[in-house]
Amino acid sequence: MAFGITRQELRRWKQEVTNGNIAFLTHYWLDPRFPNCNTVTKVGCQNVDKLATWGKQYGLKKEWIDHYPDYPHYDLFGERQKQILKNEQQWEQIKHFKL
Repeated sequence: MAFGITRQELRRWKQEVTNGNIAFLTHYWLDPRFPNCNTVTKVGCQNVDKLATWGKQYGLKKEWIDHYPDYPHYDLFGERQKQILKNEQQWEQIKHFKL
């Protein structure tokens, strides 16, 4: 379940992904499998090869891509999420979600 984003933010992320850009979307998230994480960042791109190449620089494996229809993406959380958002200068998301 996603919390803390607007429909406009979601639409913008989907459009960026569809356009073949690397796009970031962070939202609040609750999942009993990850009890110490309350946010997730979805890093998506319609071009799976481009997404996998981007992920490789951060040690992300191509097989970790969630092949969600029309919006393939990596799910980032925890320390890896924070570090990648910093490296990618996603300051607004870091500030908004107090990462």
